[in-house]
Formats: sequence, structure tokens, C-alpha cells
Amino acid sequence: MSNIRISSLHCEYRTNPVGLDTPQPRFTWQLEADVNAVRQAAYHIQVSRQADDFESSQLVWDTTRRDSDQSVLITYEGLKLEARTRYYYRIQVWDQNGEASPWSEIAYWEMGQLSVSDWQAAWITPDPAMIDSDAEEAYYLRKTFTTSQPIRKATIYATSLGVYELELNGARVGDWELTPGWTSYKHRVQVQSYDVTNMLCADGNQTIGAVLANGWYKGNLAWEHQRHVFGSVRALLLQLHIVYEDGSEETVLSDTSWRASLGAVRMSELYHGEVYDAGLEMQGWSQNDFADTSWTAVKELDHSLDILVMQENEPSRVTELLKPIAVIETPLGETVLDFGQNMVGRVQLKITLPEGTRIELLHAEVLDAQGNFYVDNLRSAKQTVTYVCRGNGEETYAPHFTFQGFRYVKVNGWPQDIPFDSTSFIGQVIHTDMVAKGTFECSHPLLNQLQSNIVWGQRGNFLDVPTDCPQRDERLGWTGDAQVFIRTAAFNYEVALFFSKWLRDLKADQREDGGVPFVIPNVLYEKDHSSAAWGDAAVICPWTLYQVYGDKRILEEQYDSMKGWIHYIREQGENEHLWQTGFHFGDWLGLDAKEGSYIGATPKDLIATCFYAYSTSLVVKTAEVLGRQEDVATYSALYERIVDAFTAEFVTPSGRLAGHTQTAHVLPLMFGLVTGSTRERLAATLAEYVKEQKYHLTTGFVGTPYLCHVLTENGYHDIAVKLVQQEDYPSWIYSIHQGATTIWEHWDGIKPDGTFWSRDMNSYNHYAYGAIGDWLYRKVAGLDSDDCQPGYKRVLFRPRTDSALTFAKAALVTNYGEVRSEWKIEEDGVVRYTFELPPNTSGDAVLRGAKLSEVTCNGQKLRDVPGVGAVSETDEALQIELGSGVYTLVVEVSNS
Repeated sequence: MSNIRISSLHCEYRTNPVGLDTPQPRFTWQLEADVNAVRQAAYHIQVSRQADDFESSQLVWDTTRRDSDQSVLITYEGLKLEARTRYYYRIQVWDQNGEASPWSEIAYWEMGQLSVSDWQAAWITPDPAMIDSDAEEAYYLRKTFTTSQPIRKATIYATSLGVYELELNGARVGDWELTPGWTSYKHRVQVQSYDVTNMLCADGNQTIGAVLANGWYKGNLAWEHQRHVFGSVRALLLQLHIVYEDGSEETVLSDTSWRASLGAVRMSELYHGEVYDAGLEMQGWSQNDFADTSWTAVKELDHSLDILVMQENEPSRVTELLKPIAVIETPLGETVLDFGQNMVGRVQLKITLPEGTRIELLHAEVLDAQGNFYVDNLRSAKQTVTYVCRGNGEETYAPHFTFQGFRYVKVNGWPQDIPFDSTSFIGQVIHTDMVAKGTFECSHPLLNQLQSNIVWGQRGNFLDVPTDCPQRDERLGWTGDAQVFIRTAAFNYEVALFFSKWLRDLKADQREDGGVPFVIPNVLYEKDHSSAAWGDAAVICPWTLYQVYGDKRILEEQYDSMKGWIHYIREQGENEHLWQTGFHFGDWLGLDAKEGSYIGATPKDLIATCFYAYSTSLVVKTAEVLGRQEDVATYSALYERIVDAFTAEFVTPSGRLAGHTQTAHVLPLMFGLVTGSTRERLAATLAEYVKEQKYHLTTGFVGTPYLCHVLTENGYHDIAVKLVQQEDYPSWIYSIHQGATTIWEHWDGIKPDGTFWSRDMNSYNHYAYGAIGDWLYRKVAGLDSDDCQPGYKRVLFRPRTDSALTFAKAALVTNYGEVRSEWKIEEDGVVRYTFELPPNTSGDAVLRGAKLSEVTCNGQKLRDVPGVGAVSETDEALQIELGSGVYTLVVEVSNS
């Protein structure tokens, strides 16, 4: 008896989401059981309008029993869903033995605004005759209204051109930051939903308020002081839907009945920080009894509603609080707070100082060689927050519409006659509130710090879009960085929604000819597009999401974009099977670059053609998944011709490569463009190149993510291990010895003598090289998925105990539940493995060097353990098929 149970119900990857606009949401659940090898054989889903009534009269969908092992992303097929309506669902399953689970707990989702016809509100902005539309100050908007009877439910749907915060009856609405987030605003603007039922006053007198700042919409973007990239006028769009207890409804809208003013936020820019004068605060401005006679009129702004979409990814939130670990008095006499971690967010003040005291906070990532505050690498970004005290008691403040990347904060303006109090400052970490999913740990403390640095780099740069850096005047969604890191990102956090939203912006900004801008959303220039390995994000990212989550819908959504990118490449130059034209970043920041160049020595046409072939191969796989057989044939033939052209152009008849760099050898090996003796020769040459560098790398952004994978897969795992555990420059651990708590942009961002690489492009929170995390959990801990059954439906356990470690372990919460791979070498040489698979999955474990006669499992002979399937033995390894469950295997003779 399996005693099968259902847990963790999700709709569109979320628990009880509010504000969906997809017409066919999808359901996912996890299973629990008390025995091994449990599989789902059938399911039954019911969807109702009432939480306490699943009788047929209330059902909008009833699958009855369906024979299927599918428990992930099952598409709703019921009655047409209605705007602003909540739906409840429950699920029952049967296992392979016919045992039924109890009905699950009841979960729900709620639809948002579904079309332009659902909107009655208008975009509003202060009358420019009264308030300058280009004022640095934030706009304050308010409206009073009256409710007439007891309220059953109240929901706000809001968005803005700019960034906004809402208040209702004197209280902040929600805890989301920098709404509505960053999208390709000319094509798509997200709308947020807020349940405010409990925020409305019982006496019926209500006031709603909003504060608007520039944000990404019209503030500074990129490094040439660009402004107004998407528009020049801030505006609010808001609709409050109220349902009374008697079933009647009322709607409060953004319209010309609102009033506007300026207030305490005197300036707020993403790069430059915020100026807040608490002496100008308007106490109670979002409450009913506030006198707004001095406020001015607003006007309606003629702006499209067709671009509106409901919130697609998780919101940005404050996710952690950090206290300063030290107060530093620098050689220059500066007072500097050290928060102990390079973080992204803001500093909250809680102070009691005299009226008019002007506290200035400057933010930096590092100190210089002398121990002084260093901001040269910020370029033009000021990263400065100024707070003017109102006096008369304790004041609490955190910036509203900006974020900084920093570890150190210089404090100016603290009164000399008042003792400095470091407890007045709290670091608030802000990023997209993704759910943590994976962990990696091993016996090497510095590799564990590397994993921490990778995670913090992701947290710092996944703030609504995957930015390259969070501190200087850039912070853009670089496509190349995103595609090399996406697999590692999906191990650390749930990123399905995050990247799905970003890829929709990529599709929206993609050129008509299929070219892909360097950054998404695109804020650069018309000529800045379509570099190899950067534009390939259009193909690599959707395919990776499919591998990790088994999500066919993202492939369907992005398929035309994926093909468009291949079409763009094919149209370049005279030879449609080689890519030898256009601008390319090449192996960006490769250490084999010429003096004064950022571009590594690997031939750019070799890199471009390798990625051309790779992306084409992924389009073939995508077409196969989607059943596009004609495209399978077309792109398969194209792929074969590209490989032939690559071989003719870059590989000699004897199997040598026309590119004498590490990266040049990594790419054809990683992408499967060479086979047989040629593959063996290239792999051996790569290994020699690494040895010649005394086990150091010379690769840049393009080669580094794949280097260790290629070495391991081609029989040189020992060399990959030495590379990753290398401690001097250039290496991952070198930066840790220099104090890094995130991943650096440059291997030598800080040189051994304490000097800096450069001031123009030297980020200390730049996640691309953190892609090594993918190798740590897949190749060292041995936790991988089978692409033939994606989304970890079938798990591949490939632990490498020959990794110069005594233990390693990785765990990942998949859509099916937690998957775990652990190994440990005991002092007596015994090797202990632990593998965990959730119900409704299977696995395949390979124990290198193990013999069947040496292995026990869960204290029994291997073949006697329930859930253990076929076992095969060779001279090299023992291969074991596993059903769901937890398996502890002990190998009595060391296999290292």
C-alpha cells in the first residue's frame, strides 16, 4: 500500500495566484507516499466557482478520471474564464496499483483584467501647466470616495508609466517594490493585483493615493545619460473593484477627479539614488481627513491600453535584512559601514536627529588598496541617498524608487555631538522574490563560498530582468550573460516565470529580420544587435526552460522567435552555412585577448558558426517536441550543412583546429560538431592547453561556462577539478581570497597588489562566470536530468567521487518534489551514496568503479530493495534503475 497523498498544488507555478490573464492556466501537484517506486496512473481535477461546493452545478471543469502519469503543467480545458473571478480546484490521483488518494486541499486562482474592454479607468498625470512633467520630484496623487455598505471583496488593478507605490487609508498597499517592473514598455506593461478588502474603512470614508517616479520608463538608462527612452510623461492607471455583500458592485477609477502634488521625494533615480526631505512630508496625505485644497488637477493621458498584461513573474520584494558587521574609520577619515556582503537593495534609516540634519549615504562595492571608499567603477551612477530629518522623535525611512549595489556605505552628515549609532542602519536586500530551489555543499570550504557567491550574484542581478550588474550606469538585460547562466540560475531558484516574462520582451523587441538586440528590454541603438552567443539567448533560454521544467508552452510561445534568429543568421554574408559577417563580442573578456582589447583571441567567425550550429540543433529538437515535422526536416538538413561547412572551414584533414585557444576547442566539443578521432584530438589538445597554463583558464564569457563540462565529458575530469580548485589568478577562488562575496566581471577585478583592473568596466557583482555552478551540481554532486523526459521526470545520478573532495551533495526541489544526490568517502575508504526521488519519477544511477558484490542498499542486498530495477555491471561502472524513494548505497571498496 502506497498511501499516496497530494501536496503543493500550484497554478502557473504559483500558490493561489491572483491576477492571471492566461485563458488556460495549468496545474501542477506533488505526490507523497510511504513506500518506494510509486507512480501516478490517473488523476481527477475539479474546478468550481465556490470553495465549499464541488457539486456539478458549480463546476466549470471536471475531468473525471483520466488515465495519465502527468502531474505537471496540466492545461485547464473547462468553461471560458471570466475577468476578476476566483476559481477553486481540487485534485485526486490513483497510483499504479489502483489505490486512490484523498482529495487534495482546496486551492484557488483568480483571474485579472482580461481585455481592454475590462478597463474603464484612464491614464492620469498631473496637469503640466501646474506641475512640470519633467520635474525631478515624485508625483503624489490622491482621490477620496465613499463606500455605501458592507464589503465582501475589494481588488485594485494598477500600473504606471514609471514606477509607483500605492496607499489606501494611510497604509501602504502590498509589499512589492519598483512596480510595475521593467518590460518592453512600448509593447507590454504589467498590471498588478492587490486584495485590499481588509484595508477599507468601516465608516465608508476612503482615500486612495499613489506616488510616481521615473524608474526605467523615463529615467536615466545606460551609460550615455539617456533619458525618456520609453516615454516622457509619468502616468497612473488604476481600477478598484468593490463587491458588496449583497452582490452589487462599484468601481473606483483613475480619472480627472484625482488631485496631484509634489512632496517629500525630491528626486529618485535608479542609478543616482534618492533625495527625501522629511520636513516636506504631508502627514495623512492618503487619509480621508487630509485637506488637499492646495493640490492641483490631473489630466487624462492618451496612451494605449492594448499593451497591458497582468503580472507575469514574481514581484520584487525585500527578502532579507542585513546589519552592518563593522564601522570603519578610513585613512581619509570617512565613516563607512561594512555590511559584510555585496548586496543589492537599499539602507533603511531609523534615527533620532535634529530637524534639518542632512544624512547622506554613498554606496560602494569595495575599498581601495589603502582602505578608502572606492566609487570610480560606478562611472556616472551616483548611488547616493540623501535624507533631511524632520526632527521631533524617531524617524524611519528607506528609499522608495531606487536600488543600489553595495557592500560598503559611507555616511556623511552625522552630527559630531551625537554618538554614531550603527544600529540605525539596516540593509534591505531586494530582488525578484523567486522561490529558492537548490543547494550545493561539499568538503571544500572555498567551493562552498563560491556557491554562496553564485547565489548572491543571482540575487543581486535578478531584479525583474537578468541584469549584468547592479551598481554602475548600466544594469541592463544583456542576452549573453543570461543564456550562459540560465541553467545555473534554474538550480538555485525557480526561474520559470522570471525568464518566461523576459523572453516575451525579447520576442517583442526582436527585429523584423530576426535580429536580437544586445540587451532586453532594448535601450541601446539600432545598430546594437545580433552578436553570436548573445542573440542565441532567443533559442538557448527557451530550450533550457523546457529541459528544467518540461514546459512546452514556452517553446510554443517562443518558437517563431527561435526560428527568426536562425533566419537572421542564415541571411548574413555570402555563405549561408557559415557566419562570417557583422559585429561580435567574441570570447568577451578572454584572457588571451590582445593588449588593450576586451575580445579574446578565438576567431569570431569560429564562435559565430559554432553557435549557429548549436542554435539550429536546438530548433530541430524544439520542432520535434512541438510536432512540426516539416521544420524538423528543414532544420535538420540546415544543421548538417552547417556542420559540414564548419568542418571544411575550421578543421584540417588531420583533425587539427584553425583556432589555437581554449575556447576554440571548447565550443565544437560542447556542441557536438566533431566526432571520432577529431573529437579525441581536440579534447587532448584542450587538456594540453590547460596544462600549459599550469591548470589555469584563458577563456572569457563564451568559453568559460562550458570548459569544465567539456573536460569532464571527454575524460579529463581531473583537469577540470584542478581548474575549479585553483586558488591563484586567474581562478574562481582567487577572487574569494581577495574578499569577494559575489562573482566578479573580471578575473582580476582586484589585482594581487590591491590595485584595480580598470575604472570603466569593473563590476564586482556580475554573475556570468557563476555558470560554473552548473558543473558543480551536475558533474560533481551528479544531479542531472534526462532530456528525453524533461523537467526531472527522469533523473540521472552521475556522482564523481574523483573530485578531490571527501563529500558533495546537491538537492533540488523540482515540479515533482525534491531530488537529492549525495556522496561521501569515509575514512576507511567506504563510499556512501544517497539518492532521493519523489513519487511519479524514476532515476538512473551510475556508480563509477563499483561492483555489484561490493554494494548494499538501505542495509540490504541491492536487488532486494523495493524500487531498485534493472542493474547492469561493466568494468567501469555499476548502473542502477531506481523508482521513487530514498536509497542509501554503501560501496565497501573505494571507487576513487
